[in-house]
Amino acid sequence: MAFNLIHSQVIHQGRVFTLRCDQVQLPDGNTAHLDIIAHGGAVTLVPVDEQNRIWFVRQYRHAAGETLLELPAGTIDHGEDPAVCAARELREEIGMAAGLLERIGEFFLAPGYSTEFMRIYLATGLHPNPGKPDSDEFLEVVAIPVDEAFMLASKGRIRDAKSLAALFLARPYLSAHAR
Repeated sequence: MAFNLIHSQVIHQGRVFTLRCDQVQLPDGNTAHLDIIAHGGAVTLVPVDEQNRIWFVRQYRHAAGETLLELPAGTIDHGEDPAVCAARELREEIGMAAGLLERIGEFFLAPGYSTEFMRIYLATGLHPNPGKPDSDEFLEVVAIPVDEAFMLASKGRIRDAKSLAALFLARPYLSAHAR
């Protein structure tokens, strides 16, 4: 089932993404206009320490209008290797480096309107190694025991989709890590 691109027009070029309007021919021959957010991709980390705690950040998200509990994450710079981005974000957001970064999954964040592709990394062997935080981020770092993190997720206390997906992708690895 193919959608054929007829025309694409950039509506807005932002710092992190581009908004474009695509005119496509549908499989039945009709045409449609689709608003697309073109995004270079991102990473989310599941940092687990030796005490079997997952490191999160609390941060205010203006679009949501509230402070959310999230796993560390960030946007991949143009041409940047996702693993390099993951290591950078870990240092910037929670002040740690990982002895081991393991890619455990990937997914499209919102494929109905966005090209953003998320890579998930499990970060273990954590040790202090702070990086310079982004100037527009105000984060509170929180370490939560693994079981409590999953309880918070199941009770709707973690409401960030990338964090929820990453947690559940990491679950089999977290069980193995706890042994």
